[in-house]
Amino acid sequence: MYLRETKRKNGDGSIVRYYQLAENEWDKEKGCAVAKVVFNFGRADGLDGEKLKRLARSILRLFPGEEALAAEPDVSVLDSKPYGGVYVLEQLWRELEIDQSLGRASAFERALFAMTANRALQPYSKLYCHEQWLKEEVFFPEGQDLQLHQLYRAMDHLLVRHAELERAVYFRMADLMNADVDLIFYDTTNVHFEVDEEDEASTKGPDGVVRGPLRKRGKAKNKRYDAPLVSVGLAVTREGLPVRSWVFPGNTTDVTTVERVKADLRGWRLGRCVFVGDAGMNSEENRRQLALGGGKYILASKMRAGDEVSKQVMTRAGRYRPVRENLRVKEVLVGDGERRRRYVVCHNPAEAERQEKHRAKLLELLEAELATLEAPMAGGEHSKRTCELLTSERFGRYLRQTPGGALRIDHAAVADDARYDGKWVVTSNDDTLTPEDLALGYKQLMRVEECWRTMKSGLRMRPVYHWAPHRIEAHIKLCVLALLLERIAEIRAGDTWRNLVAQLDTIKVVEYTRGPARVRQTTELRAGIPALLKTLGVALPPRLHAVEEAGAA
Repeated sequence: MYLRETKRKNGDGSIVRYYQLAENEWDKEKGCAVAKVVFNFGRADGLDGEKLKRLARSILRLFPGEEALAAEPDVSVLDSKPYGGVYVLEQLWRELEIDQSLGRASAFERALFAMTANRALQPYSKLYCHEQWLKEEVFFPEGQDLQLHQLYRAMDHLLVRHAELERAVYFRMADLMNADVDLIFYDTTNVHFEVDEEDEASTKGPDGVVRGPLRKRGKAKNKRYDAPLVSVGLAVTREGLPVRSWVFPGNTTDVTTVERVKADLRGWRLGRCVFVGDAGMNSEENRRQLALGGGKYILASKMRAGDEVSKQVMTRAGRYRPVRENLRVKEVLVGDGERRRRYVVCHNPAEAERQEKHRAKLLELLEAELATLEAPMAGGEHSKRTCELLTSERFGRYLRQTPGGALRIDHAAVADDARYDGKWVVTSNDDTLTPEDLALGYKQLMRVEECWRTMKSGLRMRPVYHWAPHRIEAHIKLCVLALLLERIAEIRAGDTWRNLVAQLDTIKVVEYTRGPARVRQTTELRAGIPALLKTLGVALPPRLHAVEEAGAA
């Protein structure tokens, strides 16, 4: 069946055309196909061409395929780029009103969003973001005209506005996510640099703040003692949403950061807020600072420091009370009156069993190592392997040396180590919290550890391609912004960001020419994507993005 055109010539020489819907049928008598008119549309100059086009499109919708492509006038597909990830991140960015805080649609705001989205989707250097990602690997038209210097200047702009931005974003986020701010978890980590020399000079940043040397050697948590470091502090909510971040010189110890953190958060007037930190934050001065103004805290305690925890708390008799599967607690009070200190000893039987088995295997390996050692030489001298075992972090704590220089397993040290299997101790000044609340509240500090893993592996917080202190700090602030957007998406969808990106990447923008027009259009959404976007609180993406002349760049 086809559209047939017939012509008739008038006496004045003019031509009249007619359109008919026809099909060919075989005529046995004539031995050939004969056109049979199914429907007569009438004169061509009296027809509405748009009605015929709509009829053709309705037919092709029911029977898509090569016929539909062949029916399009000069259709040529030029490019296809991922769009879903950037689209969702931008909607969350606007929902948090970050664009308003930075100046909506300004070059700085667009550059900061581009770097944040790049960190969440394809984290590499700012140079890669500008030269490759924005131009070739993702659909983000506003990023096409951004210059490299604008990205760096935008980082400076972020540093000038970061305090008020973090405050505004936090309260907007707490309202949207109904975040529980009763507990604020705080921890620090290190970021090392592939340079040999430490920073020596102070520099003045774009915010007018003079920053001292930032990259310094310190106690590296990743054992990279050969490289200069910076320390990064992060406060998160119970749900793992980042509240605020700090950047300190690499030689800063954890206990010295708490006063700064408490002062910064105090200005936010969070109401009743319990500060949760690990043993590295626990010192007499920090406890005093945290308790000022009625502040409450939950802190882990060091168990082997030879203080009252190891001498009075760990040795106190008492029965554990089960509160959860694989979690038992025992409350211990030390002192009387106002000087009373409250501790909760927590015990995980499954972890205790795992540590016991691990130590047994370690001692078995140590026995084998000792059997291969040569006897000490005259004068008490011993081999290089003996020195290595004594200084080993793995074996050294279980060894003792005889007066003759021979190595033996220190069974007293083994027994002392077994006392701590599966145990940890927390202390608090909040008497309204039960021992169960203290134990479970501290266990949720793992939320910060999850954030560190995400920032280091997923967001690739390092390597850091900056040397100026203010740029290093701005780079870390961008990572925290990306983490915030990721965590909101993960909480709403109940899935990991990696899995979400795999689904969102199926949303693409295809660019093609159709006759004289150059079109950018979103592809049809796959099954399940509309439901995912609804779960994320994001509207469906626009279908058409641009229609230009085919010659337009």
